[in-house]
Amino acid sequence: MKNSKLLFWATVDSLGIFVYVSAVSFVMFNSQNLFGKIDNFTGPLMILLLFVVSAVITGALFFGRPAYLYLNGFKEQGIKLFFYTLAFLIVITLIVFAIKIF
Repeated sequence: MKNSKLLFWATVDSLGIFVYVSAVSFVMFNSQNLFGKIDNFTGPLMILLLFVVSAVITGALFFGRPAYLYLNGFKEQGIKLFFYTLAFLIVITLIVFAIKIF
């Protein structure tokens, strides 16, 4: 797989994580408006289930394609894709922090 394709997939995966985390953050921020006041065990249950689902989704976006490449004999490309995705995710995180600070 060419470097340009690896960069494309790293961008797509990291933006996918950003969009998903943004959507979950929106739901959590507006949870009282969306679900009302929750005063029983379903509140912590929903948060923990959301946490588990989020771990699976972001894990699949972050590790899925690199692991697939690595396990199918494209070890160098899998490792590169992992680090490209990590780099793009760090850049997105820094941009979000910069927007909040300035």
